[in-house]
Amino acid sequence: MDEQQTELLNLIHKGNAPARVQTRARILLLASQGQADQQIAQSLLISVPTVERTRRRFVQQPFHEALYDRPRSGRPPLLTGEIEARLVALTCTTPPVGYATWTLRLLAGRVVELGYIEHLSHTAVADLLKKTNSSPGE
Repeated sequence: MDEQQTELLNLIHKGNAPARVQTRARILLLASQGQADQQIAQSLLISVPTVERTRRRFVQQPFHEALYDRPRSGRPPLLTGEIEARLVALTCTTPPVGYATWTLRLLAGRVVELGYIEHLSHTAVADLLKKTNSSPGE
């Protein structure tokens, strides 16, 4: 058994790799045993194109790139940990004059007013506060 097969078996047996990676490892192991794409697809309950794509990736790319997805680009999150901490701290302060409690819209407006962030919706504030398990009224 070669080094790559050993690594594939370890990935599967440890079980802490993402499901996609484990499926790809199983595809490559079954392919190395000489099974046809149709057989592999049936035994793993996946589509034949998935098997074909994985085998093609293994031939065209380095071993680890065939197994793992590349990092995806995407918009970075608007709320950094620092801004989140400041927002949560703001909820513990006295609300503006004329308000008994902070509302989501007031919090969003104050965070922008203080210059922590350029824009912030009240729904983003709600999501953050839901995540931190404290929520003022709307």
